[in-house]
Amino acid sequence: MLKMTAIAATLGLVLAACAGSSDQAAKKAECKASKPGDELSFAEANVVYECIADALHAGYKKGDKRWVNASHVADYRGWVQASTVPANPGWHTERFLMTWVNPVGAAEYLKYAENPSIPAGTVLAKESFSVTSSGKVKKGPLFLMEKGAAGSSPKTDDWFYSMVSAKGVPQGINVFTACSECHQGNFEAQGGLGYPVEEARVVQ
Repeated sequence: MLKMTAIAATLGLVLAACAGSSDQAAKKAECKASKPGDELSFAEANVVYECIADALHAGYKKGDKRWVNASHVADYRGWVQASTVPANPGWHTERFLMTWVNPVGAAEYLKYAENPSIPAGTVLAKESFSVTSSGKVKKGPLFLMEKGAAGSSPKTDDWFYSMVSAKGVPQGINVFTACSECHQGNFEAQGGLGYPVEEARVVQ
């Protein structure tokens, strides 16, 4: 009787593991887009995002953050959301972006004004993902921008940039050539911010 009980228990574990594997396989299959990224509507991109959202955030939080502010990475989902759906504005290597802003700068940021007066201490977090021509979904980095005190970094208009990979690893980049030049050159009228595209903005 004990032997049969043990066999039954083992079989139950195997079946549970198989069921778990099936669930995981189904989940993975769900995250494949039906068309290339540049053909996705906002609604279709949002379906992809909702499929990977939990895994995306969990991945960013993994491991030692070293020079990146770990609390920003852990907490940004509790900030004010500035995007209603992910959008691909054509920057960040054609990635879709979802944006959050911390309470320090939320009120000013959500005006989407020209030449905004963004207060020091404002932090933006932008999740990212891409979709290939075959519909494969690729998790992208978390991009962070923090506004420093006036005069703290004149070359970057006092913005400090950092990023972590989809696996949570801080990325060593030249923040001036890779980040600041693009932001200041293309979004100067927005204070270097690069707001979400109009169709994807949260409007107060």
